[in-house]
Amino acid sequence: MRRGWPIGESLGSEQALQQRYGVSRSVLREAVRLVEHHRVARMRRGPGGGLLISEPDAGPATRAVVIYLEYLGTTLADLLNARLVLEPLAASLAAERIDEAGIERLRGVLRAEQQWRPGLPAPRDAFHIALTEQSKNPVLQLFIDVLMRLTTRYALRSRTDSESEAIEALDYMHHDHSEIVAAVTAGDSARAKTLSERHVEAVNAWLQEHHPRAGRAPRAGRRREPADGEVPRGKLAEVLAATIGDEIGSGDWEVGSVFGTETALLERYRVSRAVLREAVRLLEYHSVAQMRRGPGGGLVVTKPHAQASIDTIALYLQFRKPSREDLRCVRDAIEIDNVAKVVKRRAEPEVAAFLHAHRSALDGTEHPVDDARQATSEELRFHHGLAQLAGNALLDLFLRIIVELFRRHWTSTGQEPPARDDVAAVERAHLRILDAITAGDDSLARYRIRRHLDAAAAWWL
Repeated sequence: MRRGWPIGESLGSEQALQQRYGVSRSVLREAVRLVEHHRVARMRRGPGGGLLISEPDAGPATRAVVIYLEYLGTTLADLLNARLVLEPLAASLAAERIDEAGIERLRGVLRAEQQWRPGLPAPRDAFHIALTEQSKNPVLQLFIDVLMRLTTRYALRSRTDSESEAIEALDYMHHDHSEIVAAVTAGDSARAKTLSERHVEAVNAWLQEHHPRAGRAPRAGRRREPADGEVPRGKLAEVLAATIGDEIGSGDWEVGSVFGTETALLERYRVSRAVLREAVRLLEYHSVAQMRRGPGGGLVVTKPHAQASIDTIALYLQFRKPSREDLRCVRDAIEIDNVAKVVKRRAEPEVAAFLHAHRSALDGTEHPVDDARQATSEELRFHHGLAQLAGNALLDLFLRIIVELFRRHWTSTGQEPPARDDVAAVERAHLRILDAITAGDDSLARYRIRRHLDAAAAWWL
């Protein structure tokens, strides 16, 4: 990252890297496996070889995030809410930023939809991915990629009653897509946003009608295709890790249950011990499963944690170099939606306790914040608290990724810490936001959080 990510440049030979970092060959090779897993660099053997910098790929991290979100029990309502927050924003930005190549790209997707016939692979998320590309916002592109992967998982488990119903559903979808493309092409951002909202709501209604209420746990020993329809790229160990992770995420495997012994997994997947163990290390890295040795051991399902994926996605987005405005517009959309949800839930005990605790601190019944680092921590705690109370794990996770990007920017640029006057202004803003929430004044709460985010951005960017 410090070198400016010159793709193709060598960071050094294996021997040189061992000497530079003072580690053994086995430790270096394990680190290289993780670096290769995230497509940050790859080791090339032979003369002129070494650890070569490559263009990163967020695929491994987004697959792990999908497993994490499924473990948390992400619902269709959560998915609809997240899509309604982000996709209309992407459509609006696309209308402002699209060029001739983008128009042709979207019209090409529409032509492909028109050519679909029963028996061909169903067109799923190509339109939404292509539309988000035209927003020119790498943060939105990655987040909506995660949302579309989750939507595809729901869609693959849904059913239509007949072939004619499937054709009718596609016709409605194509009509909606065509209207959105027309609005985007005309540069009508308001209409593009409205049409996108209506379309997402229609997709959600269809999924709710056709998605089965519950799924069965996968049978042990049974291999399945990835639930999102994507066959991951990479080495055999990466493909195997993705396959096992998908089976764990898509089934009813409880934390602590044994997915299989090493011997059973070798027989089930017909791979070498070296490949299986490399796959297990990737699963352990993403906190999906852990190999436990000894009697009663095996590959044990663990409680997933998102931190490894948050770090990887943040690194990937650093490579994509989102602008200040790219970060701000996505964060604003998520945080404004969070506040609106908290206003609706203000009478619930958990929300009332949060409001009381923060009001007590800000009213001066506790010691005021003097330390800049503590003030920064309190600022993050306030916003994380609102996100958790809002109750959407998807948007909470996306906000954590954006905050990690802010943190990296802060630590890498050596900015001055906020002054005492800045700290006092932030405390006053928090109190005013809490006042609006307590009063149930939705529009005022939205206004105040928006103004606060504008002012607090100077802390981070």
